[in-house]
Amino acid sequence: MSELVLGVFDPVFAAYAVFIGGLLIVAGLVLTVLGPIMKKDVSSIWRTYLGWLIMIPALLGALYLGRVATIIGVGLLSMRGFKEFARATGLYEDWWHVVAVYLGIAAVTATSLVADPNTGDAGWYGMFMASPAYIIAALMTIPIIRNETRGQLQRVSLSIVGFVYLGWMFGHLGFLANSEQFYGYLLYLLFAVQLNDIAAFTFGKLFGKHKLRSEISPNKTVEGSLGALATSMALPWLLHFSFPHFGTAELVLTGLIVGVGGQFGDLTISFIKRDVGVKDMGVLIPGHGGILDRVDSLIFVAPLFFHMVRWFHGV
Repeated sequence: MSELVLGVFDPVFAAYAVFIGGLLIVAGLVLTVLGPIMKKDVSSIWRTYLGWLIMIPALLGALYLGRVATIIGVGLLSMRGFKEFARATGLYEDWWHVVAVYLGIAAVTATSLVADPNTGDAGWYGMFMASPAYIIAALMTIPIIRNETRGQLQRVSLSIVGFVYLGWMFGHLGFLANSEQFYGYLLYLLFAVQLNDIAAFTFGKLFGKHKLRSEISPNKTVEGSLGALATSMALPWLLHFSFPHFGTAELVLTGLIVGVGGQFGDLTISFIKRDVGVKDMGVLIPGHGGILDRVDSLIFVAPLFFHMVRWFHGV
């Protein structure tokens, strides 16, 4: 995809921009009318809505600017997400490990940006896949360089989890920008994952009776989970224009990846938050918490979708 071809000329990008913009307008009108009619305080919903008004233009703007802006944007989100993780777990006090992980995330971003020296393709896939081996090896040497032992196993372990989970797994989303169909892939994932979350909440409120994982996320229910899965299984057919080259197998796998992977990503951050005793991973986004509270589902979905696409169609 040429860097000069911006999203406004792409029909998939234009369709999503119009559709999402329309949803925001309708949601704003509903909220404006809902409070006075129902005579209820909807201030918390307004904060969440205002958060979307910040996030959605930022995401669409990065995608509109093309491949490089998208990859760099994902890298910056990874770094911010790791910062929230490091603060919540106490790792942020050790700058050796924090800086090493930041450099690792920068390296992953670079491998997504540069051309493959062997094929000339956009994105150095071989080095991208090999990067965890090099970064984990570097993290393991930090206690040796510092000649320290006390508490180092915990810090190294947290650093490895932070890099692999937030830098490398989430980094697959950025590498997808090297695909010729990157608008369809990324816009679908961003929309489908959020809809999966909304469906789980809605079905849970309407029909929820059985706790899904009571110790990890008490408000989540089996009924909500099944409703979200059903929604995610239907969505690839409804938004088939995002990837018209997908056959039945790819559409089914896409539904499963979002419907199952998205919920596992959400539950993973939930158990981390409960283990360290925090409600939200940050306060960056009004009404939403931190970056991790919004991208948690994508962390599982991005690599699973990436490798499914690469298996069937290449990237």
